[in-house]
Amino acid sequence: MNTFDKYQGTGNDFIMIDDRDESFPSNNILINANTPNEKIYSSFVHELCDRRFGIGADGLILIRNHNIYDFEMIYYNSDGRIGSMCGNGGRCAVRFAESLGIFENETRFNAVDGEHTAQANSNEIFLKMGQVHSFEHHQEFDFMNTGSPHHVIYVKDVEVVDVIKIGREIRYSKKYEKEEGTNVNFVQIINSETLKVRTYERGVEDETYSCGTGVTACALSANLKYTSMKSPIKIITKGGNLRVSFEADFQNIYLIGPAKRVFQGILPNIL
Repeated sequence: MNTFDKYQGTGNDFIMIDDRDESFPSNNILINANTPNEKIYSSFVHELCDRRFGIGADGLILIRNHNIYDFEMIYYNSDGRIGSMCGNGGRCAVRFAESLGIFENETRFNAVDGEHTAQANSNEIFLKMGQVHSFEHHQEFDFMNTGSPHHVIYVKDVEVVDVIKIGREIRYSKKYEKEEGTNVNFVQIINSETLKVRTYERGVEDETYSCGTGVTACALSANLKYTSMKSPIKIITKGGNLRVSFEADFQNIYLIGPAKRVFQGILPNIL
């Protein structure tokens, strides 16, 4: 294994590696003693994701064999830590696995939050998301876990919000210490079927062009907050357009949108 593919899903970009031979140096880890529970992370992944000195990406995804599923998706945040579920990463993993000949049309795979199914056509990936957990409704915001934790705030004009400053303050607030921080989403209602969303993403520690689990949380929140917002809900992000469909009681949630290969390359010396 010495090659990689770069994929993006509405601007959320990932280094994709076919690791079915399990030769990627996942054991290249360090202990970060600056965190309360000493979190392990991969210095190599962090270096690869660096946008100045590496390939550059919001995260890195390994595709591995699995004895039950078509494949397993292992996701690292750009800081080198194993991440919680990434919706756009999941869509990119599906497209990459399709290109490797692992499946045709439909697939069933394993991720950090369990089983996912997906359908692929020439234009879009339909990714079935997991069950919603930890839902909280407050006057000022909603919070839910859609595979990753998400704080959802409604604003009049999402373009004028200081996403990084406010997002970072909420991400590191005491309220979310037990979740090891949260992602923060700013939502503008465009019309009865469309939202505009910007997201501060933990692990990346910056605004990303799109966040799949984030827009899923925003769509479900909007459905609860505004009775006129029905499935499917269209989402406008900095990186492009997505849709979120779901049934009553948030069953059969699907994140729908494109996932495309940007380029291929050769990994630096990993020995």
